[in-house]
Amino acid sequence: MIWHAIVVGGSYAGLAAALQLARARRSVLVIDEGVRRNRFAHKSHGFLGQDGRPPAEIAAEARRQLMLYRTVTWQAGRAERADAGPGGFSVVDGAGARYDSLRLILATGVQDHLPPIPGLAERWGRSAFHCPYCHGYELNQGRIGVIAVSPLSMHHALMLPDWGATTLLLNGAFEPDAGQSAELARRGVTVEAGTIRSIGGTADLSMDDGRLLSFDGLFVMPRTSAASPLAAQLGCALQEGPLGPYIETDPMQETSVPGVFACGDAARAAGSVTFAVSDGAQAGVALHRSLIFGGNGLPPAPPSRS
Repeated sequence: MIWHAIVVGGSYAGLAAALQLARARRSVLVIDEGVRRNRFAHKSHGFLGQDGRPPAEIAAEARRQLMLYRTVTWQAGRAERADAGPGGFSVVDGAGARYDSLRLILATGVQDHLPPIPGLAERWGRSAFHCPYCHGYELNQGRIGVIAVSPLSMHHALMLPDWGATTLLLNGAFEPDAGQSAELARRGVTVEAGTIRSIGGTADLSMDDGRLLSFDGLFVMPRTSAASPLAAQLGCALQEGPLGPYIETDPMQETSVPGVFACGDAARAAGSVTFAVSDGAQAGVALHRSLIFGGNGLPPAPPSRS
């Protein structure tokens, strides 16, 4: 069988893309290994209509609704290889099964790489976060620690005072210059120059000099990398974002490889559930239109009147 579309990744972006195609009565295969980026978080926030709901429940309900459409097939497993051919694309999963399609959507997500501080990974998504809009409100204007990883952590430190009393923990990552120090002072940010030994409790930082600094929550900017090799295998162009590389797309979510679309965190410099769903819906609509009009799904231009 040759599918109209294969969607690799069955989290929020992939589900949203597949839904648009299903509603256009196109055949869709979703290949998903079941590893959501926000699987560590107890609740999802900021997503309209789902605020405060466990993210696993949001994804499960979306999948249940998607599978009501008879043209959708769900294949559990990891897509290991993708190739482009004259008639479309082929994807091979970890079991060696091959699937063919006319178009392809990469909703493969990213992996987060945290600084190697003992105790940080165990608190990721629970009391240590990366997105203030997703988790800042629930800290109830309490004490917030920003663990610096580079000068980019200035962005976090300058934003977070809107959510609580903020301390920037330099942790040997960088030293603010005079201008940066003035910006931090203007926002009321305390600067802590010590080195973090480990994290315990909710967000208790044991410092190398023996002090214990306690916070209600921590924020850190992890480096990200592609969770799947498929974009690289297909030759999709990448952009280098502030946190790591991501797949380059046009406004219709098509990559540099014709017929391959990408959405979600894999195709954004930074993302959220809301952005993932929006981009996924756009990718699904654009792919459907590409089956009709060709190219990236835009209808042909009207003839010139000259």
